[in-house]
Formats: sequence, C-alpha cells, structure tokens
Amino acid sequence: MNKPLVILTNDFEIKPTGVREICCPAPYLRAVGEAGGVPVLTGEQCPLELAERADGLVLTGGGDLEPSYYGEERRFESVVCDETRDAFELALTRAFLKRGRPILAICRGFQLLNVVLGGTLYQDLPEELGFIHSDRALRHFIVTQEGSVLRALFGERFRVNSTHHQAVKALGEGLTVTARSLEGVVEAYEHERLPILGCQFHPERLTCLTDDRRTPDFLPLFERFVAMCGER
Repeated sequence: MNKPLVILTNDFEIKPTGVREICCPAPYLRAVGEAGGVPVLTGEQCPLELAERADGLVLTGGGDLEPSYYGEERRFESVVCDETRDAFELALTRAFLKRGRPILAICRGFQLLNVVLGGTLYQDLPEELGFIHSDRALRHFIVTQEGSVLRALFGERFRVNSTHHQAVKALGEGLTVTARSLEGVVEAYEHERLPILGCQFHPERLTCLTDDRRTPDFLPLFERFVAMCGER
C-alpha cells in the first residue's frame, strides 16, 4: 500500500541577493513522516494540479493574511502580510475544498481556511481583546468539545503552545468549534461534512518530543490526519 502524499505549504524569505526562497520548519515534515505520510513541499505554482495529485494538504503557519480577504483594512502595525503567498494558498485551499480532499490547518493556515469559508479574524489579540497568546515559552490550557477528534485523542482539557497574535473571530461556513482557550479564543475546529481538522496552536512542535512533558505528544493527531488522507 502506498503512503499518502501530503502537500505542505511554505513560508518564504527574501535573501540579501533579492532571491525569494522557500522555508518550512522541519517539525512539520517530521510529524507527517512519523505519522506515515510522505511530506512534499510546494512552491507557488500549479495549485490545481497539486490538489489533483496529492492525498492531503497541511496549511502551515507563518505571517498574517491580508485583511481585505475578510472585508477589512489593515488596522495595526503588527499585521505583516505576504500577498504572493496569500494568493497561492487561497487558490490551493479552494482547489482542495472543491475536491473534498483532507486538510490539516495550523496557525496561519487555521485562520486562512476560516476566511476561505467566509469567516473573519481578530487582527491583533493584544489590541482587540487585551491578552497575549504569542509567547513561545507559554503553555496554556484548552478545553475540547465532546465528540471531537481532539477530545477522543487527548481528553477534555490539556495544555498547548501559543505563538499567535491573531485569531478566529466569526466562524466560517460549515465549521464547528472543537476547542477553546480558557479566555474563549477558538483553538480548534472541524468541518461538518468535509475531512478538515484545524488547530490555532502548533501541534507539529509538540510531536515526538521527550523533553516537554507539559503537553501531550501530538503524533496521534497527525496519524489521524494521514489516515484520512489514505481513505480518499
């Protein structure tokens, strides 16, 4: 049996030479590979062909989504966007949705998928809600909903990491909240019909680690996603 082919979106850096280069944190690749998938990095081309050939998509973290995509202007200096990346990932996400292919949306990807489905975002949590969720050393509790994948895998309440300054505001069509922080921030969702899992936190950074016992090992989440990819 062939392993599922899983596309991962990438961040980009502009080198001093002016060359735009792909960069993707290794934990994403490790998590998908350890879960039984074949991780493949993308550029910014051929979204329709990628959606046709791949078995699943991981929408990774990164910078902010251009607010005009959810009907707003940039209101804070903290909002930093990459319009080229936005355009490609929006097209890629729509192509996967059209085909009903599995998607795992993480951090920026969690926010982007919500917007694609008609939702909106808080542009800056400290400014709009008055608290900080962007401390890499922070581990905070989330509470999961009964019947959700996260509840089945990890229980009702557990700690996660937190490195975001934006968050889901209005929920996109078809999405169901499956976990919130103690302050009420949406931390996870699933789709009512489509094979979609989403996390505001970074499960890939908490996968296959032995030196951080404050949180669960999130390999079972990636195994569940890769299994979904293998069912198509």
